[in-house]
Amino acid sequence: MAKTVIRTGAAPETPGAVQELQTTVPAEPRIGRIPILDLSPQLNDNLWPAKAFVGEAVPFAATAFREGHDLIGVMLLLTAPDGTESQHPMSLKSAGTDRWETLVTLGAQGRWTYRVRAYADDWATWLHNASVKIPAEVDVELMFLIGSELLKRESADTTRPLPERRAFTTAAKTLVDPAKSVAARFAVLSSPKLAAAAAVRPMAGLDSVSEARTVLVERTRAGVGSWYEFFPRSEGAVKRGDGSWQSGTFRTAVDRLPAVAAMGFNVLYLPPIHPIGLAYRKGPNNTLNAGPNDPGSPWAIGSADGGHDAIHPGLGTVADFQAFLAAARENGIEVALDLALQASPDHPWVTEHPEWFTTLPDGSIAYAENPPKKYQDIYPVNFDNDPLGIRAEVLRIVRYWIGVGVNIFRVDNPHTKPLDFWEWLIFEINAEFPDVFFLAEAFTRPALLQGLGKVGFQQSYTYFTWRNTKEELSEFFDGLAHETADFLRPNLFVNTPDILSEYLQFGGPAAFKIRAALAATAAPTWGVYTGFDLFESVARPGAEENIDNEKYQYRPRDFAAAEAAGTSLAPYLTLLNRIRAEHPALGQLRNLHLHESEDEGILVYSKFLDAPFTGTGRSDALIIVANVDPHSVRQTLVHLDLPRFGLPHGSSFEVEDLITGAIWNWSADNFVRLDAFTEPVHILHVKGPAQ
Repeated sequence: MAKTVIRTGAAPETPGAVQELQTTVPAEPRIGRIPILDLSPQLNDNLWPAKAFVGEAVPFAATAFREGHDLIGVMLLLTAPDGTESQHPMSLKSAGTDRWETLVTLGAQGRWTYRVRAYADDWATWLHNASVKIPAEVDVELMFLIGSELLKRESADTTRPLPERRAFTTAAKTLVDPAKSVAARFAVLSSPKLAAAAAVRPMAGLDSVSEARTVLVERTRAGVGSWYEFFPRSEGAVKRGDGSWQSGTFRTAVDRLPAVAAMGFNVLYLPPIHPIGLAYRKGPNNTLNAGPNDPGSPWAIGSADGGHDAIHPGLGTVADFQAFLAAARENGIEVALDLALQASPDHPWVTEHPEWFTTLPDGSIAYAENPPKKYQDIYPVNFDNDPLGIRAEVLRIVRYWIGVGVNIFRVDNPHTKPLDFWEWLIFEINAEFPDVFFLAEAFTRPALLQGLGKVGFQQSYTYFTWRNTKEELSEFFDGLAHETADFLRPNLFVNTPDILSEYLQFGGPAAFKIRAALAATAAPTWGVYTGFDLFESVARPGAEENIDNEKYQYRPRDFAAAEAAGTSLAPYLTLLNRIRAEHPALGQLRNLHLHESEDEGILVYSKFLDAPFTGTGRSDALIIVANVDPHSVRQTLVHLDLPRFGLPHGSSFEVEDLITGAIWNWSADNFVRLDAFTEPVHILHVKGPAQ
């Protein structure tokens, strides 16, 4: 930086004096002739790349302006991972904002870079002035001469195609041809050829280009998916006559895969599959008196049978697990494995690397706590005692399971580990295995949750389970779509083994339908823990989790009997996933927009994707209207901002309820009645003009 001394005139308080004003200015100018500011997407001064996934329609934006009244143009300059460059015209978001934007589908995996170019749009400026002055008979000949000179300049540019240059030459002569009337010469301005040439390659004068920014585009499944969770040990588990259990195995769990696939789920998440410790093993409902038949918590990892690179003997062998992975793939399902960096007191780490844990003054090792919850069967890892050793071990473990066939990791409690550790691990793994991605199980403070996304986590749990009212959901969904979408991809799990919200405990079947419909339509990725499909809603007293929690005991379920009795949510989940598969607008996050209703219990939002981005050549627009109060029948007016989903003001259009098949004619203002006890949610597909 350099200091500049500016001598000024006398100040009023010091008559006759000469002041010296010292100011600090950049040693090198940082702003172009036409300022370009606030590029988007970008993260924290470009410390990390922004995120997107293959097939995502990404909004690019920048603020650009110039002094005076001359017009400018703005262009997005994109460079694909293979070095291919493309240009995309940007348009003003709205008059007077100086905010320019464009939407581009990023179709290849890898690191993209982009810059923004701003330029003086000489043709648009002249055209605007000429369109005002010539009809008003002001400076007519001068305006024609200025336009002719501009066209001559462009016709001399040998880098332009020859037909374009000839069109410019002809138009330049016409503008100053005294034999032609003013009207005939003025008509040249509406030439389609000129307009097309100016759009493809503007007649630019001054020029500025921003610094480059990076967007990391990951595979589609990192951004779009329907997840289902089950415990393999419960699938096929049998209780013997003496009260002991025969555990389900990977071989018996294969039998559940076709049903999971039939519901439309394409990712299966498995809790830890490793050996479980005996020391301080938890019994039913997190009690401390485990009996000989209690299997313990899968998150209490490690025993004499091994640690994080071993499989619980009751589940089978590595070969059995690989057969399970193969069967899942045959059913169109990827398997996500839990990565829980903690240990039971029986884990080999405890004796081989006691420095990896926290030793208290009394000589004991600290166990995990989240007051009032206590996990005496789990030792947290201390990442500061031997950071290099721990990093090497975790990298080895993740690489091992990738070698076995796992490409997705659901990470347990990542917010209790250092952020720089995750930044390092994800970078190391993705540099070697770009198809691998990580889901953060993070229910924590916003800054930490968002930080995990910024440093690399491809997906994250969110606060969705605790956002239930119209006001809460409106703020939550709007933030996900428009404030954090550049780095935080939400996975809207409706429940987990740890979370059975009060909404589900007391809302009845309607609550389950509402939560599933919201999760499946608001975000491209959502998830269900088994039991949700059976309306399991009885909580352990004093806790926000299921009674007889599967974390601590076997829970075989009779899904077929529930479906036969009509007490299964599986048909509804199947319908939701089919709607998701058939409507590309639901495969995007950033296109959610809220609309108004006159009832505090009716939430309204739309998902719109224009034809060029759907892959079908047709626009896709859906309107979701949800009664979020599971105990009521509500009726009200909803008010739609029609341009949000591609329709002009004043339109009337036909919608089909994809849940019931009902068809209505809608417009900007519509009456709705939603009975929570029958169908609490409309998922409306905009089919076309009203009949």
